[in-house]
Amino acid sequence: VQLQASGGGLVQPGGSLRLSCAASGRTFSMGWYRQAPGKQRELVATLPRGGTTNYADFVKGRFTISRDIRKNTVYLQMNSLEPEDTAVYYCHARESPGIDSWGQGTLVTVSS
Repeated sequence: VQLQASGGGLVQPGGSLRLSCAASGRTFSMGWYRQAPGKQRELVATLPRGGTTNYADFVKGRFTISRDIRKNTVYLQMNSLEPEDTAVYYCHARESPGIDSWGQGTLVTVSS
């Protein structure tokens, strides 16, 4: 599938952003990863179809992942953003074991 992500931008510390990612077809699992400058890509949150959410420890209850199955879309609501959350956020989808797709990435900058 192809993934189209949106919703990044510049926000002040303590602010909120909502990322969206639409898939062109049916997926088993969708989620979000991020990559900060000079760092490796890391998991933020995933949500399999009919399954339970999985969050990285650094989310600390600040982020919420959700899916609209009918629209093949996944969302990431990010609250209480911190400068350390600055990164390119990538949407990820798994159609089946071993078949993964990545979105183009959307930049989130948290700065005053």
